Amino acid sequence: MATTLTATGLEDTPLRIADREFTSRLIVGTGKYRDHETMVRAIEASGAEIVTVAVRRIDLDRTKEEGILHHLDPERYLLLPNTAGCRTADEAIRYARLGRAAGLSDWVKLEVIGDDRTLLPDVQAALDAAGILVEEGFKVLAYTNDDVVVALRLEDAGCTAVMPLASPIGSGLGLVNPYYIREIKRRCELPIIVDAGVGTASDACVTMEQGVDGVLMNTAIAEAGDPVRMAYAMQLAVRAGRLAYQAGRMQRREIAVPSSPSKGMLD
Repeated sequence: MATTLTATGLEDTPLRIADREFTSRLIVGTGKYRDHETMVRAIEASGAEIVTVAVRRIDLDRTKEEGILHHLDPERYLLLPNTAGCRTADEAIRYARLGRAAGLSDWVKLEVIGDDRTLLPDVQAALDAAGILVEEGFKVLAYTNDDVVVALRLEDAGCTAVMPLASPIGSGLGLVNPYYIREIKRRCELPIIVDAGVGTASDACVTMEQGVDGVLMNTAIAEAGDPVRMAYAMQLAVRAGRLAYQAGRMQRREIAVPSSPSKGMLD
């Protein structure tokens, strides 16, 4: 699906994470699609260059056509192993190592779930796992809640990026606490990639308007009525939100102000 938006002089700087640069600020997942063809078409429409794969939930044998990895070109995408489904630091470390041993990457999206009802992260377990994985040479992109203190501790632990949630995983509630996301971005020097809770294109746009470096999503695309169209909408929304942040919004006022000056009006 080709883009129709062009504007000379409005090109963005690349998203830099660790030692790599990316044109797209949208990262997408691979779960919940009804079939592999839809997944591939949606990822293409999204324009994403980083694609997450859940090490614990996929077949790591690329030769099997029924497996997700068979359909993803590692020359085209950075395949980002994800420790989704892990509930202890030890589990997350084990699956990160498995992803690297399988030839996926020494990058890892570190996710440790602490509560089955809300799927909120266990931040202490994530901190424990991050410290060990960083020592082993992993580039750790750490999923966490929207807590400034935890974000700063993950940065101190040597993580490559911090990934605070917009709202609970799979909820589609959008950005619940924009202030905390802005504060995390202001306080951390690492890339801030908002992960989880985006439900539609307007959510992605509002999230990027907070000044964050990117957005990661899966369910919002995979469970849409038309995942391919939604993926393309998300691509445009992320770009629009980024441009709006860079442009700087007008001042909010509680009174109306005419858009044309009254001075010099014809009688």
